[in-house]
Formats: sequence, C-alpha cells, structure tokens
Amino acid sequence: MDHAGSTFTVCEVDAAQSDLRLFLRDPETGQPLGSFDNVDRMLARSGHRLGVAMNAGMYHPDRRPVGLYIEDGRKIAGLVETAGPGNFGLLPNGVFCIRKGRADVMETRRFARERPACRHATQSGPMLVIDGALHPRFLRESDSRFIRNGLGSSEDGRRVVLAISETPVNFHDFATLFRDVLDLPQALYLDGNISRLHAPGLNRHDGGFPMGPILGTVVPADDQTAPD
Repeated sequence: MDHAGSTFTVCEVDAAQSDLRLFLRDPETGQPLGSFDNVDRMLARSGHRLGVAMNAGMYHPDRRPVGLYIEDGRKIAGLVETAGPGNFGLLPNGVFCIRKGRADVMETRRFARERPACRHATQSGPMLVIDGALHPRFLRESDSRFIRNGLGSSEDGRRVVLAISETPVNFHDFATLFRDVLDLPQALYLDGNISRLHAPGLNRHDGGFPMGPILGTVVPADDQTAPD
C-alpha cells in the first residue's frame, strides 16, 4: 500500500489462530539461526515450514538480543528500562509479547507493571504508536529516512500487522501508517538497515546479512492452503 509518498508491504496475522513464534538459535547446535532459510530448515525436522516472517528486534554483534527476549517460555535476555544510545534507547520503547490466543505490543513501563506471561517476547524501540498517540520525539519533516520495519497490534491482541517500507521513510510517516491507515493503537519499531521480510504468499524471500531474533508464523509443511 501507499502512504505519505512511500510504498509499504503489509502482512496481517490472526494471533488467536496462528502459531506465532520467535527464533534465535538452533536448539540442536546452539548456533544463531540468522536467516529465514535456517529457520525453515529447522522447522522441517518436525514437518513444518515458515510462513510470514521478519527480523524481530535489535541485537549485538554476536546476535544476542539488546533487550528482553523470551523464547518458548525461556528468558534469554532481561528487560531494559533505562534510556540509552540509538533507536532502542529512544524512550518510550516497547515489548512484543505473544501469549495464548493473543499477541500485544506494550510500552516497556506498562510491560514492567503488568508482567504478562509471555510465551515469546522481544523488546525493541522506539515505540511508534502508544495508546493511539505518536512517539513524542517524531518530527513530520525529519530527513532521517531509512528502509524500516515494525509491527502493531489491536486492542484485543488478536490482529497483528507486520509492515516494511519499500522506500526510505522517516519515523513520523512510518508511525502514521500504523495509526492512521492500519488503525492500530500500539506499534513498535523493529529495525532499519537490516529489515527483511519472508512472505511465501507474495513470493518474497529477502536475503542479506545475518539477523538476530526472527519473528514468524509456523505452518504444516504439507498445508499449501495455510495463510501466510
């Protein structure tokens, strides 16, 4: 879709119906997965494949997540609540939390207060939309433009929307896509220069430098009708 003079690819996931997970390391080798292909190969061992997916937050050079990271109920990295350098530390930042029957973008301080029981979670920043309002630091005329990706969630936690820009955009225009076009009250920035999308239904499979955390749906390998 087009918005504010830029083009975006948007994928919707029903969190109540889809098997939405986070992936970081291969459980057999302990090595970072780093790519959609490696996640796909790992899932094939159990008769599954990767549906729609994208990179899921910022990471250190060794691929360790910068902030909170929970995978299959196991906390691998802790919550970061303080301001810091770069986009991650541009408070408020947030957490994407996957629970039974729902998935939510939550501002970090709210997450720390409510302490939801997340099966999977990843922290990133900055928040794009907080309770229907744009991040207070975003400027409409900012000339800081990059390819960007992020996600937003509905109030009931059922509708999750992943979006990636096809042309460089600033934070303001990316955030208003989620608030004004996709009508989502909460949205979180995931990353910029390494933004990637895997969408078999669109015949799209982005490659590039190795990634850190990866977010994606899991579907049966032999189910060709499963939504991506």
